[in-house]
Amino acid sequence: MNIIKKILIPLNFSAVSDSAIDYTINFVKEDDSIQSTLLHVADLDTKSEAQKLLEERLKQLTIDFRQRSGSSGNYAVKSGPLSDAILSARSEYASDLIIMGTKGAEEKDETAITNTAELVLKADCPVLVIPENTKTFAIKNIALALGKNSIDDSFALGVLHDIARTFDAAIHILTISDENSDTLVEDANQRTLEYYFETLDYQYAFPKNTDIEQGISDYVKEKSIDMLAILPRNHAKKSKPSEGRLTKLLTLHTEVPLLTID
Repeated sequence: MNIIKKILIPLNFSAVSDSAIDYTINFVKEDDSIQSTLLHVADLDTKSEAQKLLEERLKQLTIDFRQRSGSSGNYAVKSGPLSDAILSARSEYASDLIIMGTKGAEEKDETAITNTAELVLKADCPVLVIPENTKTFAIKNIALALGKNSIDDSFALGVLHDIARTFDAAIHILTISDENSDTLVEDANQRTLEYYFETLDYQYAFPKNTDIEQGISDYVKEKSIDMLAILPRNHAKKSKPSEGRLTKLLTLHTEVPLLTID
């Protein structure tokens, strides 16, 4: 990979974290130059016995990570509100990508939120969300879900190109349209997409569904998509920022790894 050189992996020693670590190990095996940092956020006295035990546990996890991935890794302990501490660490270590596990939410509750969903909404950087039930590793088909708006930051697509090229994955450029409308890719978006993906295997898809989230979910299942990618607009600079509703819902309910490219 050319763009992704440093990865930050927040963890809390749960099964959710284990899934994220396992996924990262397979993800970085393709490039042993990638540096990964295992991060735990805790409010502990640096001189306490609990802190020492915590660091020993992180040290052992890091050793295991290095041995299984064949790449470099270290660990860090930070304190403070979770998402703020993670984003601060991301800035400190100049991480190109955050990989974080999620348990998700079973019910489609508009008010539901998780630590991972909160992070995704706050992060102005790429985040790869790994559902707890991710048991196998594969990146052969990636769906990039787009809306009708022009792409705000085309440079962000470089991360997706990097991943697709590394794993020789096909990209499905997916736009869910209303049952009664005929949706076409805007010329500006089409030129941008062709520029970034011209050397890759890509195709356009325009399934119809009045429920965008459901339409995306149906396509992911129908086409055996291994990774879903979205371009959140809640940090848009060239157009009016969104509230991030779809981004949050997809983070809460995705059944495949979700890459939010911000």
